[in-house]
Amino acid sequence: MNLAAPDAASEVFAAEDIEAARVLFARPASFLTGAVSIESLPAADLPEVAFAGRSNVGKSSLINALVGRGGLARASTEPGRTREINFFLLDGRLRLVDLPGYGFAKASRSTARRFQDLGRAYLGGRPNLKRAYLLIDARHGLKASDGAALDALDRTAVSYQIVLTKADKLSRGEAAAMAQRTAAEVSRRPAAFPRLVVTSTQSGEGLAQLRAEIAAAAFG
Repeated sequence: MNLAAPDAASEVFAAEDIEAARVLFARPASFLTGAVSIESLPAADLPEVAFAGRSNVGKSSLINALVGRGGLARASTEPGRTREINFFLLDGRLRLVDLPGYGFAKASRSTARRFQDLGRAYLGGRPNLKRAYLLIDARHGLKASDGAALDALDRTAVSYQIVLTKADKLSRGEAAAMAQRTAAEVSRRPAAFPRLVVTSTQSGEGLAQLRAEIAAAAFG
């Protein structure tokens, strides 16, 4: 796996690609709908990218940071409470999809499984899904529940990319070491995209690269 430097978007993308992605994500973004069943998904008529990860990994914060809107995606104050697939429309031509978190839920086991199954059904049956982004907390690395998510993504053959979140909680050396370790752990997985992005919504680290990665996946 070729691991790009955490803050080196310019080493991966040309300057004009980085700028085009910045302009795209500066365009209007709005909440579109929350789907609680496959039947209630919006029409598959626009490219979509999806964000998956353990509960409280920072999916909502990352979506907000990417579009520069603090209140677009609302994080629940109680981990494990997001029980629908939330769709956000960017510039009228790209949907950002926030999948239910996994690995923590105060709901009953059957309820938690139902909403996690909804996320898996979306990933496996969405023809316009261009890439999934699996968020991993940089402080903790891959956990057993992440392994189950990776297995599910490999089975559906959806192209997915690892994004480390909360890198500001670590020193630069610690973040780099975690990135190397995580990259090695997923390097042989068949559907994993061969770049890992290290991000922080607090410092802005990695956001330019992630915007460019999303734009390339959706429109490249």
